[in-house]
Amino acid sequence: MTPDAMAGGRTDISDEVVEKIAVAATKSVPGVVELGGDIARFFNAVLDRVGLDQVGDARRGCSAHVTNGAAVVNLVIVTDAGHPVPEVSTAVRAAVTRAIEAYGLRVDEINIRVDDVAIGGPAS
Repeated sequence: MTPDAMAGGRTDISDEVVEKIAVAATKSVPGVVELGGDIARFFNAVLDRVGLDQVGDARRGCSAHVTNGAAVVNLVIVTDAGHPVPEVSTAVRAAVTRAIEAYGLRVDEINIRVDDVAIGGPAS
C-alpha cells in the first residue's frame, strides 16, 4: 500500500493516557517527592503494605481531560522542603507540557496543588 492510498480517520488519546504521561513527567522533576493528597497517600500506603502497591499507581495525584486535541491537567503533589515551590511548579509544568505535546496534543492548563512538603524524608 502506498502512502497516498492510506485510509483516513481520527486518533483520540484518552484522559487516562494523558494522566499516565503527566504522572511520569511529574515524577521526573527534582523536588517532587510524591503525588496525591493526604487521603490518597494514606490509602495507597495501606495498599502498598498489603502487596497491592501497583493498584492506581499510574494516575495517583492526577486528573486530566482532553477536548478537541487539548488537555487540561490537574496535579496534587508533595514537594521536598529543599526545593522552592515556584521552581518545582515551573519545572513540572515544563516537563508535563513537553511530554504531552510529544503525543500530538496541545496543553491548555496545568493546575498544581501542593498538598504537603516533605521535611527530612518521605511525606507522611
